[in-house]
Amino acid sequence: MQSYTIGQAARLLGVSPDTARRWADAGRVATHRDDSGRRLIDGRDLAAFSIEVAQSGSGEDDSSCTSARNAFPGIVTAVKLGDVAAQVEIQAGPHRLVSLLTREAVEELGLEVGMQATARVKSTSVHIDRT
Repeated sequence: MQSYTIGQAARLLGVSPDTARRWADAGRVATHRDDSGRRLIDGRDLAAFSIEVAQSGSGEDDSSCTSARNAFPGIVTAVKLGDVAAQVEIQAGPHRLVSLLTREAVEELGLEVGMQATARVKSTSVHIDRT
């Protein structure tokens, strides 16, 4: 069975390594040590814990309601305006997302380079690669 370091688990859970470490210290997720002394979380335990974290919510009040489950908070890195259409690029951690939308939508949202924005993705087809 695959095991994950605290840092890997934090990335998968979308939290800081310090948060993942505090959760492990509090016993919210079981850990064990490898031969070199690193704390590891078994894949099955991490999977179950990730569902628990998702169901409990982040504790932050999110005023937007959406059916799109894939949210990528980031920073706007480019806005290209055309007569009717626009292209907006967002860097969300290691992910670069590019969206084509109307110029009117960009202007209504007030999107500019350097501001925070969240790209939400909803698709009828999702591909999963094993890493």
